[in-house]
Amino acid sequence: MKQIPLGQTGLHVSQLCLGSMTWGNRNTESEGHAQIDMALDHGVNFIDTAEMYPVNPIAAETVGRTEDIIGSWIAKTGRRDDIVLATKVTGQGQSCVRNGAPISRDAIVAAVEGSLARLKTDVIDLYQLHWPNRGSYHFRQHWGFDPTRQNGPETAEHMAEVMETLAGLVQAGKIRHFGLSNESTWGTAQWIAAAKAHGGPRPQAIQNEYSLLCRIFDTDLAELCAHEQVTLLAFSPLATGLLSGKYAGDVTPAGSRRENNPLLGGRITPRLWPAVQAYCNIADRHGLDPSQMALAWCCARPVPTVPIFGATSLAQLKCALGAADLTLSAAVLSEIDAAHRAHPLPF
Repeated sequence: MKQIPLGQTGLHVSQLCLGSMTWGNRNTESEGHAQIDMALDHGVNFIDTAEMYPVNPIAAETVGRTEDIIGSWIAKTGRRDDIVLATKVTGQGQSCVRNGAPISRDAIVAAVEGSLARLKTDVIDLYQLHWPNRGSYHFRQHWGFDPTRQNGPETAEHMAEVMETLAGLVQAGKIRHFGLSNESTWGTAQWIAAAKAHGGPRPQAIQNEYSLLCRIFDTDLAELCAHEQVTLLAFSPLATGLLSGKYAGDVTPAGSRRENNPLLGGRITPRLWPAVQAYCNIADRHGLDPSQMALAWCCARPVPTVPIFGATSLAQLKCALGAADLTLSAAVLSEIDAAHRAHPLPF
C-alpha cells in the first residue's frame, strides 16, 4: 500500500488509516484484533483511536475500552513497532470523561497516562486534541456558527499551557508528535504560531470530517495545510456509511448505526438523498464499488489526505481496503465534480 509523509514528522503512514471507534460496543475484542490483523496484512500501518472510544453511543462504562482492545493486541502480538498509533484527549463537555472538564495541563497529563496504560505502550506517535476548548463549527454547527467569541486572552493562555505541557511530554518520551481535530483555519494557524512562540510541537495533522458529501475543508483550510505541511486525516470519509449506498432510499438496515442514531449526527436532510444517489450512480456507471470510489477520491486530493475508515465486519473491511488499489479516471473525477456542484453541502 502506498505510504505518504505525515506532516513534517519524518514518519510515513499508509494512505488508509484504520479507525477503531466501534471496538468495545459494536465489535468484540477478538473482532477488533481480527480487523487489525487483516489491515496490516494489506499494508495498513496507521491506527487511530481516542480515550473516549467506543462511540454510538458514548457511555461511561465503555470509555477507554477501544484503547484496551488495541493494547491487548499489542501485548499479544508484540507488533507495536509495526504501527503508527494515534489517539486523542477528550475536549470540554463530554460528561463521561473527567466530568466534562476542558483540555488543560492536568487533563492532558492524566489522559496521556491513561492512554499509555490502556494501549500498553511507552509512547504515542500522534497525540491529538479531540476538539478545541473554544468550540468549533463542526458536526453541523456551521449553520449557526458565531466566530466573534473565538479569541481572547484565555485562548492565548490556554494554547501556551498546552504547548508547554506537550513539550514536556515529548521530552519525557511519552508522545512523539501533536495533531489537531475538529479545528478551523484560524485555530490551526494559532496553534502553529503558539508552537513557534513556546517551543512546543507544531501541529502535524488535522483530523476533520471530510468526504464527497462534506467538503468544508476544501478552501482556506486546505490552503493552510498545503503550505504548512499539515496532513488531513479525514474522518467519516464514507459519511457514516451513506456513501456506501446502504441507506439509499431513506432506509435503516438492521444492525446499522442508524438504528441508534436515526439522523446520523444531523446528516439526514431532504437534500441528502439526491446527492447520495448522484455519487452512487457515478460508481454504477463506471463499474466501481461506491465505498471504494469515495475512499479513493479522498486519497487523490491535492492536499495530502489519509481517510480514516471503520468497519463492523471483515467483509466491510476487505472492501474498504480495496480502495488502495483504485485510481479514479479523469471521467469519474469530472462526474464527481459535476455532482458536487449540483449537490453542495447537503447537510
